[in-house]
Amino acid sequence: MKLNVKYFGMIAEWAGSENGQLDFSGTSVAELRCEIEKRIPGLNSASYQIAVNHVVAANEAIITLGDEIAILPPFAGG
Repeated sequence: MKLNVKYFGMIAEWAGSENGQLDFSGTSVAELRCEIEKRIPGLNSASYQIAVNHVVAANEAIITLGDEIAILPPFAGG
């Protein structure tokens, strides 16, 4: 399935874009994480989260066609 992926912060810089499309044959967030780490240099050693439909998702979460995917860098606040 083709997923539309949004990248934020330093991850967008590493990906070279804020938006992308990814051919994905897996079903889980863990599988997506592996696929994205293959495509974006440096991401496998970074701390980041994956959100599915505006909710930070656990690795076991299932991804379906039409889900909105966001790759989020660490956030700092105060």
